[in-house]
Amino acid sequence: MDFSLILQQFLNGLSIGSVYAIFALGYTLIFSILGIINFAHGAVFTLGAYFTYVLCGGAFGFNGILANLSLPKQFHLPFFIAIFVSSLLTGCISILIERIAFRPLRDRQADSLLTLVSSLGLAVAIVNTIQYLVGAESYSFPSNIYGSLPPAINFGTIDKPIAIRTVQIIIFAVSVVILSILTYGINFTKLGKAMKAVAEDATTASLLGINTDFFIVLTFFVSGFLGGLAGTLVGSSVSIAGPYFGIGFGLKGLAVIVLGGLGNIPGAVVGGIVLGVAESFVPSDQSAYKDAVAFALLFIVLLVRPQGLLGKTYVQKV
Repeated sequence: MDFSLILQQFLNGLSIGSVYAIFALGYTLIFSILGIINFAHGAVFTLGAYFTYVLCGGAFGFNGILANLSLPKQFHLPFFIAIFVSSLLTGCISILIERIAFRPLRDRQADSLLTLVSSLGLAVAIVNTIQYLVGAESYSFPSNIYGSLPPAINFGTIDKPIAIRTVQIIIFAVSVVILSILTYGINFTKLGKAMKAVAEDATTASLLGINTDFFIVLTFFVSGFLGGLAGTLVGSSVSIAGPYFGIGFGLKGLAVIVLGGLGNIPGAVVGGIVLGVAESFVPSDQSAYKDAVAFALLFIVLLVRPQGLLGKTYVQKV
C-alpha cells in the first residue's frame, strides 16, 4: 500500500475516532458517577443531529406529523451556533432522562439492572417519537454549511496528493477543542474535582458537604451535550440516516468505553482513536464489515487485558 494512502487513511481514522471518543465520554462520565450504562445516550446522539439540521434551516420530508416543516428563514442559525444551541438542548433533555429514568429508581435503591432497562425503554420511546414526528427518511446537511471552505484540503504534494475532506478536518479540530476543555475542566477546576470526588465515593463526598445530586445532574447535562455534539458532527459528515442511526453509534460507544476501560476518561479517548483508525483501514469494498472489525478488535483486547487498554486491575480483599 502506498505511504500517502496509509497516511490518508490514518488521518481519516483520527477524524472518526475523535467523534467516537466524544460520544463515548458521555457514557463514561455517567458510568463513573453512578456505575451504570445510560442506554438512552444513543437517542440523545440522534436528537442532536436533528436539532442542528432544523436550526440550520433544514426541511423535513413528506412523512410524519411535522411533514414539510422548516423554521422561518429569520430563525436560521449559522452552523457553529446551531451546533452549540442543539448541544445545549440535548444536555437539557439528558437531565430530563435522569429525572424520568434514573432518579426514581435511585431514590428507591433499585437494582442497577432495572435502571439499565428503564433507560433502554426510554431510548426506544424517544426514537419512535422522532419517527412519528418526522418519518424515517434520511436527511443531509446543506453543502455550504461550512461557508466558502474548499471541499477537501491536500496535505501531500501534486504528484502524491493526500486529500482530506474539509468536514473531517473540522470534526477533528472541534473534537480536540472539546476534549481539551473537558480534560481541563475535570482535572483543574473545583467543579471537576468535586465531580471526581463524587465518582470516587458519593457517600463520603456527601459527608464532606458536596451536593451529590447537583453533580449527578451536571454529569448528565455534560453527557447529553457531548452526545448531541457527536451526533451533529457525524450527521454533517455523512447524513442523518433516520431516527435509528444513533443506535449503531451507541453500540460503538459501548465498545469504546470497554476497550479503553470502564469509567476511565483517558481510556475513552484512546479507545475511540484506536477504533476509528482500525475501521479506516478496512478496504472500501469491504466497508460492510467495519462493525465486525471493531468488535473483533474489542474481543482480542479483552482477551489480553480484560480491564481494557487503560483500565486498572482491582484487587478485591476478603
